Amino acid sequence: MNGFDFTGRRVLVTGATSGIGAAIAQAFLEGGAEVAITGTRAAARDYAAALPGADYRRFQLGDHASTEALAASFDRLDILINNAGATSAPEDFDAVIDVNLKGVHRLTTALAPLLERSGMPGGGAVVSIVSMMAIFGNSIFPGYSAAKAGLLLLTRSLAQGWGPRGIRVNAVAPGPVRTAMTARFADDPVYGPGTAQRMALGRWGDPADIAGPVLFLASPAAAFVTGECLVASGGYMIAEA
Repeated sequence: MNGFDFTGRRVLVTGATSGIGAAIAQAFLEGGAEVAITGTRAAARDYAAALPGADYRRFQLGDHASTEALAASFDRLDILINNAGATSAPEDFDAVIDVNLKGVHRLTTALAPLLERSGMPGGGAVVSIVSMMAIFGNSIFPGYSAAKAGLLLLTRSLAQGWGPRGIRVNAVAPGPVRTAMTARFADDPVYGPGTAQRMALGRWGDPADIAGPVLFLASPAAAFVTGECLVASGGYMIAEA
């Protein structure tokens, strides 16, 4: 599917038990990588769709002890994909910032020494999944939008600081993607088609549509790319109205 060879590379994809995270992890596995994934439940078998070939680690994004334990469980790492995140309705602003921004920063910083020692051409790589809400506001989830906007600026800041250490830091901002979490919106007889109509490609995305951009940014093909955000929205972001 992707044409990238990650044989021998060690990859961590957080929040990869379903949806976009699972598609990213599967794509890395198909590329020959050794892939570790995280979820909040005790074991991979506790999820409806386990990912064969992936090494499951229990992890709670935003929890200090969980972050320290996850980072300590690795002796080497080439690629970190920050996919895990959470929100709620009604939204707890403080909790959303703690998880989606501070939690990602804490984990990324804890794993930086391993990424710095990566022998991958182009250096160790971090790719964080942000959101279109990092670019424009959202009245329903202001905390999530603020956290993702902060993560986008964190991406650029870490890229500047970590370039001399041989670590590239980038982000991908997905557009409307149909997952188990968004199915009720995608399948809504009004909202679903209306959203698709706004997009140049005329359809909602699939999780696999996000995996390709992530693999590119993590690969040596993007060795001269850092501090960037690749928007994969099917043309949603270029709509006239």
